[in-house]
Amino acid sequence: MDYFLTEEQEMIVETAREIAREKIIPVRAELDEKNEFAASILEDIARADLFGIFVPEEYGGLGGGCFEIVLALEELAKGCVGVATTFAASALGIFPVLIAGNEEQKQKYLPDIAAGSRWAAFGLTEANAGSDASGIQTTAVLDGDEWVLNGTKQWITNGGEAQIYTIVALTDPSKGARGASIFIVEDGDPGFSYGKKEDKMGIRSSATRELIMQDCRIPRDRLVGRKGTGFITVMKTLDVSRPGIASLGVGLGQAALDEAVTYAKQRVQFGKPIIGFQAIQHMLADMATQVEAARALVYAAARHIDAHPKNMSKVSSMCKVFATDMAMKVTVDAVQVLGGYGYMKEYPVEKMMRDAKILQIYEGTNQIQRNVIGQELNKEYA
Repeated sequence: MDYFLTEEQEMIVETAREIAREKIIPVRAELDEKNEFAASILEDIARADLFGIFVPEEYGGLGGGCFEIVLALEELAKGCVGVATTFAASALGIFPVLIAGNEEQKQKYLPDIAAGSRWAAFGLTEANAGSDASGIQTTAVLDGDEWVLNGTKQWITNGGEAQIYTIVALTDPSKGARGASIFIVEDGDPGFSYGKKEDKMGIRSSATRELIMQDCRIPRDRLVGRKGTGFITVMKTLDVSRPGIASLGVGLGQAALDEAVTYAKQRVQFGKPIIGFQAIQHMLADMATQVEAARALVYAAARHIDAHPKNMSKVSSMCKVFATDMAMKVTVDAVQVLGGYGYMKEYPVEKMMRDAKILQIYEGTNQIQRNVIGQELNKEYA
């Protein structure tokens, strides 16, 4: 459908689409097999200025919003969700600075992010703090002019590859979530190290590691926002980032549908292409309808967030849960349409199905998204 994109938005789509077609698709199977981080592709993305989409113009970016990020991520995800996740995670990692950082922090970090010369990551999840983000145990104690951080973050996308990390830590453990703050930790800071690279089911071209802080010392000015406001910033960060995850689902669903239709037109059984059988037509019709419905919701949610940034939790969760559930279903159906071939690594839908699962889990499980939607409805109908 025509979503009436501006000339600049059309350019973003075409640029991301070209990178997916020429740089990502030819190597995605190899990256997946080798569990290899796609550093060279990130450099291609940087040269295309896509890292600047979400950075304001005064810091060297393009000044785009949530909708522009969604457009780019959808196209990159058609190539590989792992590569697209790496790009998305850098945006996620710098969102706390965009939302709550002071001018000095923005001047220091945003130009490098916009140029793609440095990447970011977001350090929230811990072994005992997943869906319950308020259960974090990492601490930060002020010692003179330095903060001393202790704790371990788990399953951090871009861990060990990024150079800038926004870390959520407790500055007043007695207050629970109200005692959380956010800090900027840089690669090479004393006491900061990484765990092993995780061996994942899907998105294997994306690096996932532990972040380990053992008496990690950082300058006092690395506190983002006011002390004790970290949890509020985290919630705002996730609200604005979840449509990006939803758009990964849209891109992945579209790619799986494309593969399924192409195969169904070529595969001949009982003397005719299988797309001529009603059973296959109905599967493909449902897949196409679900992809288009998800795209419409994600685009509408992203535009709403850009226009109403203080009223976005419900629509953010809605588009995330709907689009990622769709991606899981459509990729499973694509494997079914391809039959035995779909189960083989020689064909891309096997990888797509593995990649789809994480979309229902990270940045808030889809069960948590339904909790958020329900809570917002409870408020609205009070």
